[in-house]
Amino acid sequence: MDTNTLLAPLKGATRREVGGVTVDVVQTGNARVKRIVYPRGFRWSKNMKDIVGTPLCMHAHVGFLASGEFDIQYADGTVEKFVAPQAVAIAPGHDGWVVGEEPAILIEFDFEGETVERLGLKRG
Repeated sequence: MDTNTLLAPLKGATRREVGGVTVDVVQTGNARVKRIVYPRGFRWSKNMKDIVGTPLCMHAHVGFLASGEFDIQYADGTVEKFVAPQAVAIAPGHDGWVVGEEPAILIEFDFEGETVERLGLKRG
């Protein structure tokens, strides 16, 4: 897939890079819309664990995988596979990694510290 349009500058976004991941964020009303680019070879436990300081990613992710492929694994061993184009809903408490040779581009929606509660993504 040609990702040029997906990677074009995003009007009104603030950009940050952490652990090799590029995150563009736009405030939209009471929520945020993010474009997250996970590079080829990215794995949360390898690239983010030491930066964040938790054994697993404790963020919820809800959105649309526009390009690429990634897998996630919860602490109980459950694995979920995501291949673009696909809707995504991931509860906190997971590892995740990009599969294949292209980056994974996720368009994500969140409510900052209220995402898990507002979107009902408690794992249990």
